[in-house]
Amino acid sequence: METRVVTAHIPIELAEKVDQLAARLERPKGWIVKQALTAWIDLEAKRYQLTLEGLADVDAGRLVEHSAIEGWANSLDRSV
Repeated sequence: METRVVTAHIPIELAEKVDQLAARLERPKGWIVKQALTAWIDLEAKRYQLTLEGLADVDAGRLVEHSAIEGWANSLDRSV
């Protein structure tokens, strides 16, 4: 796999945590950063997909009325 260097300025406290984690796991700091960045990008892609699905539901009229949600939420207080 080809790679490319990406430079980022991060807070010292975060850099120290990366250093500590790399030492504990006996892995290079670059590996730690790659794992974290990959996980975050995957999470953001999932959030974006869910947002698009939600907007498609709105466009298709698949909605729940606010009053129905309020009624449901209020019923939670009474069930305790």
